[in-house]
Amino acid sequence: MNVRTTAYTHSEADHTKYGRKTALGTTLQCGPLHSAAADWSRWPAGSIFRIRETGEIFQVDDYGWALAGTNTVDLYKSSRGGMNQWGVRRVTIENLRWGDPQRSLAILRGRSRFKHTKLMADQLESRMSEWLSYDSSAQLAAAESAPAPVLVSAPEPEPVPTARAIPVVRPIAVAKPLQVAAAQPAQPVRTAQATRPAGPTATREAFLNSVR
Repeated sequence: MNVRTTAYTHSEADHTKYGRKTALGTTLQCGPLHSAAADWSRWPAGSIFRIRETGEIFQVDDYGWALAGTNTVDLYKSSRGGMNQWGVRRVTIENLRWGDPQRSLAILRGRSRFKHTKLMADQLESRMSEWLSYDSSAQLAAAESAPAPVLVSAPEPEPVPTARAIPVVRPIAVAKPLQVAAAQPAQPVRTAQATRPAGPTATREAFLNSVR
């Protein structure tokens, strides 16, 4: 929405008697969430919006006599310097959440002796059916767009580990070392006598010795 915005602070003459209190009885905020005043028949108390140009987030927790019957939103600033620096600007706001119209109407009806609060209460009451139907439609759309629940079967229990049998280690048979027979001393080889023996017997014995 493109809206006209102004700025106010707690030290202004028409706000001095209220100090830092909002119309809801809370403290005016200027931090991650800023306070804002608006016509509660158009932005019910509790509405939250973001200014796209600055990224600031505001919550409607206040109202003002000059705002009744208008689309102007008054932004709270913590000092007069900040108020004057803002001045009057047209900005684009993004509604993040609508407030509670029934709660807003109950508060306004209790203060209807004032002209501006009575005007907001009358307009809010005349549009209450519109607000309630919008809220029901928003809830229905949210329910229809919600993903269907996914049924997840329970995981099967893991088998309990059983004791494993310990294998019996049998001793390995070690081969006995081979017994090597002691080397026998070599028999001396008889050689033929250096001197030829005399006679036929000696000659035969010498021949046999030479071939052994």
